[in-house]
Amino acid sequence: MPPVLLDPVAPDLSPWLRAGDGIVVAQAGAEPTALVEAAGAHAQALGLSLFAGMSYTDVFPRLAAEGARVVSYGALGGTAKALGLEIVPCNYSALPALLASGRIACDVVLLQVSPPGADGRCSLGPSADYPADALAHARVIVAEVNERCPRTAGTTVAYDDLHAVLPTRRELAASAGVTPGPVEQQIAAHVAALVQDGDTIQLGVGALPEAILGALAGHRDLGVHSGMVSDGVLALIDAGVVTNARKAGADRGVTVTGSALGTTAMLDALDGRTDIDFRPTSRTHGLAGLAAAGRLATINSALQVDLDGNAGSEGISGRRLGCIGGQGDFLRAAVASGGSAIVTLRADRIVERLDGPVSVARSDVDWVVTEHGARSLRGLTDAGRRAAMRELAGGRLG
Repeated sequence: MPPVLLDPVAPDLSPWLRAGDGIVVAQAGAEPTALVEAAGAHAQALGLSLFAGMSYTDVFPRLAAEGARVVSYGALGGTAKALGLEIVPCNYSALPALLASGRIACDVVLLQVSPPGADGRCSLGPSADYPADALAHARVIVAEVNERCPRTAGTTVAYDDLHAVLPTRRELAASAGVTPGPVEQQIAAHVAALVQDGDTIQLGVGALPEAILGALAGHRDLGVHSGMVSDGVLALIDAGVVTNARKAGADRGVTVTGSALGTTAMLDALDGRTDIDFRPTSRTHGLAGLAAAGRLATINSALQVDLDGNAGSEGISGRRLGCIGGQGDFLRAAVASGGSAIVTLRADRIVERLDGPVSVARSDVDWVVTEHGARSLRGLTDAGRRAAMRELAGGRLG
């Protein structure tokens, strides 16, 4: 049956909420902020938990200050500022199983979707990832149906499977553009030399990934299989650099991702495209999806790497600044594919010992790249690793 239409001025989710419910919230540009506010109004009284990822808004800090319990896979964007933020330290590939088992509760899923098409289905817009996996386990699905939400290819949900909807027309939350500096450009040049024509690449977002994407402009027939894509990926697709032509099977010719984290111009440009597929985390980070992606060049940034090669991406000196994410998943997959598993950082972030948790163990770290060059740690002894890392630090550590 058709979903219930919520009051656009004061949406009330109380008929669909139960005490102790776990609420899973779509992230980044797909965050349904008004629905989060509506659920948050009952969070303390009903003992609700809100599971959220990257947020471009201040909604989670405000709700946490009012007593809401906020849980995440990392400290990202506005979510990082939530008082008492609880973090589940895990590889991104673990999220689907954690949701399926109830270890991360997903009684209610809050989405932002496009209006239904002729097939009666709504696109999940610029972010499918973990909420798409949660849909099969949720008791209730509520969506903001936003006329401005791009209709993207990939994961969809039937309009009649939604329990309640909030019709809106608003611009999606987006990131500001970034301008790489000279150090990022130096690192990017070293990374580009490790990527071969025809490789399938994976990157994060930020100034350094954008610099790397720019440095790949001279490559040919690159593919993309990544948890997230940014403005730079779209630019390489439109320039004919990313073609996905050397992938096998159903992914040939298609960029596969979970989320788009970019500017408003990029999010608007996604509407109606069929060359970018938005898939659940189980597809983007699962073994089957990674095995079908071809020869991988995975490029991840770290907050710190120590002289033994352990990488930290979650925090420094007690400050939570990031997440484990998909680094471990993609680094292992790259080695298995015969590709390049790359960790990037500025030379001044190489340290004797990490100031935070080990996010990726030294046994999974291969290439490390700084502005001083690129070195492979695979097969090196402890002494060889430490010598290579000192070179990458520019001699700063003796």
